Amino acid sequence: MDLIFKNIATLRNGIFETMNVGVKNGKIHFVEDTEQAMRFIDGTNKALIPGLYNCHVHTPMSLLRGFANDLALEAWLFDYIFPAEERIKNTPNAIYVGAMLSIAEMLASGTIAFSEMYFGLPDIARAAEESGVIADLSNAVISFDSNGYDYSKNIECQETLRILQEYHNAPHGRIKAVASLHCAYTTHPEAWRQVSEFAKKHEISMHVHLSESVHEHNKCIEMFGKTPTQVFAEYGVFDVPTIAAHACQVTDEDMQLLKKFDVTVAHNPVSNLKLASGIAPIAEMRARGLNVVIGTDGMASNNSHDLFEEMKIASILQKYKQNDPTVLPATSMLEMITINGAKAQGRIGGLIEDGVSADLAMINLDSPRHTPHTNISTNLVYSATGADVELTMCQGKVLYEKGEFTTIDIEKIKHEATKIANKLI
Repeated sequence: MDLIFKNIATLRNGIFETMNVGVKNGKIHFVEDTEQAMRFIDGTNKALIPGLYNCHVHTPMSLLRGFANDLALEAWLFDYIFPAEERIKNTPNAIYVGAMLSIAEMLASGTIAFSEMYFGLPDIARAAEESGVIADLSNAVISFDSNGYDYSKNIECQETLRILQEYHNAPHGRIKAVASLHCAYTTHPEAWRQVSEFAKKHEISMHVHLSESVHEHNKCIEMFGKTPTQVFAEYGVFDVPTIAAHACQVTDEDMQLLKKFDVTVAHNPVSNLKLASGIAPIAEMRARGLNVVIGTDGMASNNSHDLFEEMKIASILQKYKQNDPTVLPATSMLEMITINGAKAQGRIGGLIEDGVSADLAMINLDSPRHTPHTNISTNLVYSATGADVELTMCQGKVLYEKGEFTTIDIEKIKHEATKIANKLI
């Protein structure tokens, strides 16, 4: 064995079992006490869980952390974020540095995979490749003029094709290309049709914003006579596997359509609360059989990539919304950031089983907030923070351990990010 976690509380099938978990050639193997290894890690007062999936994020926006706070969504987006992003586009190395900063933060809190929606995909792909994480990469179309619209001539298409050619289905399988539309009212039917056809032609999935705010939802109805879910369904957007982010304002009919097309909903509770966008009815969605996952969104609308924080808030929000403290228990929340996330990305992962890719996070339970260890699952959801993560591994390679990164020069990245942000803001 390359490495063995000895006598560690391991999350399997929704419960924790104390066992020995070996890692060899990037795969998980359950082992006996007599097995030899190049390295042993003592599992006393530790928990081993699958690496986490952040299923909706804009990684370069870490450069805008602390910028444009306490604003309504539309003013925040059009008056502050879009202009700042134009400056990011014109700043050398900004995309790469911002993506790498976010990846470091995610790794330090147990996240091994993310679903990106941003421009500058080649630089984000380089950051993902160098750091060793798993990434689905999309550049969302924003287009307000349908006259003569040709997706194939746009940078969004060109960048997606480049990811397809250079990374998609590469031997390690860590990076995939994904098609994307920003949202219904920042695009038009011609874009919906062409991007959908592109995704089907290349057999890739789709990533969209969907009914995030009341304004967005109603604006689409005003412009097109139907909800965002209805127009996307009509134009074939959901004909390929799709992650729909937010879905705060969806109707009953919308949820029926999302279920019909097996759309995954990426819930972003902290971002949605901070922008007062609404509370997505994810408990009801799960009851209807929809795959629901968790995302942090961008750092200008969240300020943190901590999926433990997202889990806790997501759970207690639904308890309040449903007036039922039994909905979304801890086991469900852990599923949403692990196996459900892997399913959303079309991957076999998010679980600890023999022969599965060794994508793992080790949690330190030896702290006041985890004591006593009466129920590790509930402690992880309601007590833990990302700071409790002691080790993060992807495909059998340790990428983060006790404050140290093995693939990222974190001091250099922090220095560069600060220098770039000071010029941007």
